[in-house]
Amino acid sequence: MRVMAQMSMVMNLDKCIGCHTCSVTCKQAWTNRTGTEYVWFNNVETRPGQGYPRTYEDQEKWEGGWTLTKRGRLRLKAGGRIKNLATIFSSPKLPSIEDYYEPWTYDYETLTNAPLQEHSPVARPMSLITGKDMNITWSANWDDDLGGSELLAADPILAKVSDKVKLAYEQTFMFYLPRICEHCLNPSCAASCPSGAIYKRAEDGIVLVDQDKCRGWRKCVTGCPYKKIYFNHKTGKAEKCTFCFPRIEVGLPTVCAETCVGRLRYIGLVLYDADKVLEAATVTDPKDLLESQRGVFLDPFDPTVMREAERAGIPRDWVDAAQRSPIWALISTFKVALPLHPEYRTMPMVWYIPPLSPVVDVVQETGEDAEEAGNLFAAIDTLRIPVEYLAELFTAGDTEPVTGVLKKLAAMRSYMRDINMGRPGDPSIPAAVGMTTGEMDAMFRLLAIAKYDERYVIPPAHAEQAHNLEELATECSLDYDGGPGMGGSGPFGEGSGAGTPLAVENFRVLKDRQTSDTTAGAGTGPATRVNMLNWDGRGTPPGLFPGRDGPPAEPRTESAPDGQDTP
Repeated sequence: MRVMAQMSMVMNLDKCIGCHTCSVTCKQAWTNRTGTEYVWFNNVETRPGQGYPRTYEDQEKWEGGWTLTKRGRLRLKAGGRIKNLATIFSSPKLPSIEDYYEPWTYDYETLTNAPLQEHSPVARPMSLITGKDMNITWSANWDDDLGGSELLAADPILAKVSDKVKLAYEQTFMFYLPRICEHCLNPSCAASCPSGAIYKRAEDGIVLVDQDKCRGWRKCVTGCPYKKIYFNHKTGKAEKCTFCFPRIEVGLPTVCAETCVGRLRYIGLVLYDADKVLEAATVTDPKDLLESQRGVFLDPFDPTVMREAERAGIPRDWVDAAQRSPIWALISTFKVALPLHPEYRTMPMVWYIPPLSPVVDVVQETGEDAEEAGNLFAAIDTLRIPVEYLAELFTAGDTEPVTGVLKKLAAMRSYMRDINMGRPGDPSIPAAVGMTTGEMDAMFRLLAIAKYDERYVIPPAHAEQAHNLEELATECSLDYDGGPGMGGSGPFGEGSGAGTPLAVENFRVLKDRQTSDTTAGAGTGPATRVNMLNWDGRGTPPGLFPGRDGPPAEPRTESAPDGQDTP
């Protein structure tokens, strides 16, 4: 047994309203730079739909993820080492800009400079690539805008289910699917990289790209079946979701989770046996991958696991966090969370609770009580269309686990309605899905009314690990020209390297920075750091590197045992 820790996320799809707040805040935090106009580390897809980039789930076309050889060994779907080296200078399996979208802005100057006239001037969209007027034909949320129209037939998942689904699909359901990098236990992107630039952090499992090592071969884009690695054409490097690791290291949730309007995201730590990952990823039947991955996770309450975790150097408070983790509860205790496309064999670590709302909507349309357990159970059993589609997303086509999860959610809805209406709960309802009343109460609290510290159980990095983490971040080199870590007095940007924690900035400093007319605010201290909001990513303006061409860098401090900072 080799115990390792992994930061993970679960999303409750019943709560997603498709507002795209997570996408916008992630965009502002990480990809608001030249060369990343089309890049969305977080995007929200409408299902059914083609996704972003278009039809990324069609692995016969894109060749992402892993496949099993005749000998039962894992091999990259894009080919082995010889094939990858032979095509290293021209990787043909890459989405084009049309599969993403041609980034644009609006000609706002027309609005501000147009003379007085009879008709209102119009700000036409202009390409950020050519600078010319263009017609918008696709984007990261285009399926949402189309609302399931003529392009629906191109959905790769829809093509796997029956013709009946295609004919009656507009009468069934629609739901939203937020996506980030899966930070897999068996990442095919890392295996695809000829330069070895993509690595998985040993302390928390977050997958990052070493910008110094990256040579822009773009094999990782092909290798990732979720197409969550992007190429920055300005820097010539690959970029991907970082799971907001500077925030995670100080105990804060990711930006997408922090700003989620529906409070549908859960973040926590899980312990897993690294020695079982390969075995779990190589099971013959893809439908067995769900349970094989669950078998990789370790019970944090098991004394043997706790002892082995201590031997592996995992701090005790991290083990305590794993015991309180909502991820462990949703995946292994209640078993209502499912992985996205386990058939890719990457062992993804962003899981989803499938939506019950489509089934409820169908029952409501019949005029029946949509919260009565018997009606919901019957609808789940007979309404094969959404269950088949969900199974292709989360269980490699096996409908039984999806049906089991939906029945648990339906039972919780019916059981808790009686209690909320002042009636005694019917214990036969949770018993019908193999749960006790106590377990159903606990699941309801976690899914419906959990507080901030229950949804985000994130143990901060230890002081004794801080130096290693900083060195690791330097290797990641996010502060390259145009990089997301540009500026500040430390490798993580503002607030790092100084005595203040990461991602913490008081109102005065924030106001000075955002209202400054130059790239560096006036005054001294944090206010003199580069104003990223005003910087266009070009050149190195004064103040960009404190101590080199701007104000002197602040002295480095280390945390003393009594909590006081010492130089």
